[in-house]
Amino acid sequence: MTKKRDFLDLDAIDAKTLCKIIDHARDLKKKNKKLLEGKTLAQIFEKPSTRTRVSFEVGMQQLGGNVVTLNSNDMQLGRGETIADTARVLSRFVDIIMLRAYSHNTLLELAEHSTVPVINGLTDHSHPCQIMADILTFEERLGNIKGKKIAWVGDWNNVLVSWIHAAEKFAFDLHIACPKELVQATSGKHLKFCESPAECVKDVDCVVTDTWTSMGDKNPDLRRNLLVNYQVDEKLMALAKKDAIFLHCLPAHRGEEVSAAVIDGKQSAVWDEAENRLHAQKAIMVWCLDN
Repeated sequence: MTKKRDFLDLDAIDAKTLCKIIDHARDLKKKNKKLLEGKTLAQIFEKPSTRTRVSFEVGMQQLGGNVVTLNSNDMQLGRGETIADTARVLSRFVDIIMLRAYSHNTLLELAEHSTVPVINGLTDHSHPCQIMADILTFEERLGNIKGKKIAWVGDWNNVLVSWIHAAEKFAFDLHIACPKELVQATSGKHLKFCESPAECVKDVDCVVTDTWTSMGDKNPDLRRNLLVNYQVDEKLMALAKKDAIFLHCLPAHRGEEVSAAVIDGKQSAVWDEAENRLHAQKAIMVWCLDN
């Protein structure tokens, strides 16, 4: 029996495969093909969603498949049924599952007991689909990401974790400026930890940030106080290369992690980035089911 293909984290998939998925996303953006006719995606949400929900649903429909959207509070999962039993049952009904969850362990347990592929639509630990869309966006604007310099300015969160995974797989340099109180232990030959946002963004090809507080964060006021000097504004962007782009996974809080002039300015690629969730995830679903 062929082993199923899950898309749980970038560090669990080889670099060659990830590059092929990006290439396929680029092709599907140019000309969509109904490659998943007769297939059904179940998407489960513990957390609210705009981009993840719409992009997966529209993506599966464009590929010719069907979608069942489930809120955990509307399922028996919300009334005490185990993750393992939910996985076993859904595996009898659908061809692929996407989960947007709080705990990463929930995702891992679902994947362990599911006999159909499982995709990580976001957990508190990581957000790999987002970074696949980000890399697609970067390469559309600035060419191959290998050897380029990316700056992350702000909080240490699930999006950053997936950027760290991507730096090792795609071989680009990732500069990180984050308050020391929020930094988590990690290592990698492509990582550089910076003392200040200014040092971090100097001569980079791309500046990335995210919200200072995420769903479920404890003590958000403390995080905002720690991050008050980490806003990406026009002065900071001016330190990057002249053709550098700005990325943000959204939703954004103008006046906190980013100024309105940056996110709405000419260097911002956030709207292409949001659209590319659709194309990257189509390629991910095809890869999961092309086995």
